[in-house]
Amino acid sequence: MELGLTFPLQRFLKIQTPNYGTQPDRRFCWDLHVIDLRGRKSLLAVHCHSRYTFVRWDVSPFQWSDIPGLFQQGLRESLTAAGFKPTLLENYLRQAGDTAITRTHGRREVAFLNRAWEDVLVLDLCLDTDRQAQPLLDHAVNTRPSRCVGSEGLGTGLERFAAEIGG
Repeated sequence: MELGLTFPLQRFLKIQTPNYGTQPDRRFCWDLHVIDLRGRKSLLAVHCHSRYTFVRWDVSPFQWSDIPGLFQQGLRESLTAAGFKPTLLENYLRQAGDTAITRTHGRREVAFLNRAWEDVLVLDLCLDTDRQAQPLLDHAVNTRPSRCVGSEGLGTGLERFAAEIGG
């Protein structure tokens, strides 16, 4: 699985620009971004193909040092809260393979990431400041009609991601 880091996230983490990804199947690619949400640094993760989105709110410096671990925990909690069966999630992660940190996956994908960020900001009343996992906010963003790289027309990130992984 490839995790593409935006330039602002690379600067925030103070890391050198990673290599471009080599994964041809965008179902196994995510782009990650650091956002300010109510004054707290938070992780925004957007699936490149379906625009499924999740947020990890108020990420600690220690957590930022393990981007793959932060992402995996966020993905598991978000998909579990969305009703995906654990076996389906494990199958997806197994098919995706080892995690690699890369650059973002293209201009169109980043444009859709920016749209997802706008949706998060519009729906921030759903933010639960008592926890990092944001099931209500994730649900609100992922059930909002949107466009994405992997499909024509409007649809929801939740429906598209479920169709891609067999959920």
